[in-house]
Amino acid sequence: MDQEFLSLERELTVLLRRARASQGEMAREVHPDLESAAYGLLVRLEECGRQRATALAGYIGVGKATMSRQLRALEQLGLVTREPDPADGRAWLVDLTPEGRSRVGKVREARRARYVTQLSHWDRGEVAELARLLNQLNRGVEK
Repeated sequence: MDQEFLSLERELTVLLRRARASQGEMAREVHPDLESAAYGLLVRLEECGRQRATALAGYIGVGKATMSRQLRALEQLGLVTREPDPADGRAWLVDLTPEGRSRVGKVREARRARYVTQLSHWDRGEVAELARLLNQLNRGVEK
């Protein structure tokens, strides 16, 4: 039996369960009314800047209707702006507001500080290797 893959499945299950709980906490830190799922959108916008709503939907893995609903909610909270794409009037460009950028930045910095504390006993090379392997896993899942 593929023991390595059973171990991988078990550890990923624990990691994902903890990540979901953590994402909910971080979303509430950004704004008390923010849905947990929307936190990933805000992080993507912080990292990549303004982009089309369809690109965000594809990255997150949701349909246009779900993306539209999430973006409306984020806009109402004052965290994002939407404007027509000058290259295609049917498309929307989404970006963080200054308030959204500030709030997401503070939460992400606090999370990085927690990682530094939680992994302080790790060698920096091990942290880099874990990041590399997770990136490799994420790239493989996207295909």
